[in-house]
Amino acid sequence: MKRNAQVRSGVRIARYGVALALAGAFMTFAAAAPAQDVAKVKAGLEAWKTAGCADCHGSFADGDKQRDEAPTGANLRTTRLDAAALTQVIRCGRPGADMPKFDEEAYTKRGCYGQPPAPVPDGLYPTPRALSLDEIGAVVAYLQARIIGRGKVTPEECAAYYEDTAASFCGPDK
Repeated sequence: MKRNAQVRSGVRIARYGVALALAGAFMTFAAAAPAQDVAKVKAGLEAWKTAGCADCHGSFADGDKQRDEAPTGANLRTTRLDAAALTQVIRCGRPGADMPKFDEEAYTKRGCYGQPPAPVPDGLYPTPRALSLDEIGAVVAYLQARIIGRGKVTPEECAAYYEDTAASFCGPDK
């Protein structure tokens, strides 16, 4: 009997140790994930700013374009596109709709819209600069975290976008 009690006690201790190890691993992963997400969102904002997205969609993706000569982009604050659809539109563009393709290999090496690789269609707006697949993923993360489903642009959003120069663009009289 004493031997069985010792075995049961050892099993309980082993289970407790495994549970603690799993809890520790979960806590480590849970803490790392938000930090990675924050970095990805920040990278997405940088890609947004440097790839010409704001030229058509506006700084805050509300369709209030930055350049008059650029086409008017969709208001992404109200879009219903999910991550996969956003990725595809950014990657492949929209022929005839003034949306450039940002993936250099879209159509030719990576098919678009369910089609196999083929020549690039006519009617794509010129791309200001290509984005890597990682940058496209970061832009999607940025849009989902800070743009889609948001209402009117807040002073906090303005300050986050313009960072050091926020006072010039986001003051009370702006």
